[in-house]
Amino acid sequence: MTAALLVLVFLGGWEIYARSGAVDDLILPAPTQIADAIGHDHHLLWDNFLVTASEVAVGLLAALVLGFGLAVTLHFSRTARRAVYPLLVGSQALPVVVIAPLLLVWLGFGLGPKVVIIALVCFFPIVVTTLDALRGVDADTLKLLRTMDATRWQAFRFAELPAAAPAALSGAKIAVAVSVIGAVFAEYAGSESGLGHLILQAIPQLQTARAYAAVVILAALAVALFYLLSAAERWLNPRTGGTPS
Repeated sequence: MTAALLVLVFLGGWEIYARSGAVDDLILPAPTQIADAIGHDHHLLWDNFLVTASEVAVGLLAALVLGFGLAVTLHFSRTARRAVYPLLVGSQALPVVVIAPLLLVWLGFGLGPKVVIIALVCFFPIVVTTLDALRGVDADTLKLLRTMDATRWQAFRFAELPAAAPAALSGAKIAVAVSVIGAVFAEYAGSESGLGHLILQAIPQLQTARAYAAVVILAALAVALFYLLSAAERWLNPRTGGTPS
């Protein structure tokens, strides 16, 4: 309720400022103009939304699978952790705007490079949160399992895996916002459809309200994915408090 009130106050202030004439509506359209653009261009926005949403969904899924797998590998192998973890941290210094055109040259203009870019920007928080959860399992629990002659696999299955799965989703929640940004960068670099491509086309055509409408939809997509992952996290680990309402 408080969040909704803050949004209403923000939108009201934005509307008053935009309508006051202090700034041209080609630079900052009013919220009502953006709403009109959503209604008028809903077919165009929807078609491009489906493209971007599919890119984000596949990219997030790939990051979850690969990130979880790498975190488990690093957890089981100290040698791999010492060799790979510094490279993983260093990979975050690589700017997406530089990598995106290279991937388009190597992989073409289809879905592939977009998924790779999104997976790259989502990968790190998933690996880190999952690895921290695996290493943070209660030592007494593991000792108890060993006294009961549990194998290493059984210890992983019954103690470490239940801690790691919600952590991977928690990392994905952190990555959701950057996944949408990654999709936009990927579409900027080269695409024939998607909300990022639509924004890139709308601005030089002076369709600023349409560009802002696409941004609103991107933000809504990120929020929806965040709460969807929060629900999955609570389902996997009911003891967590979840996301504040």
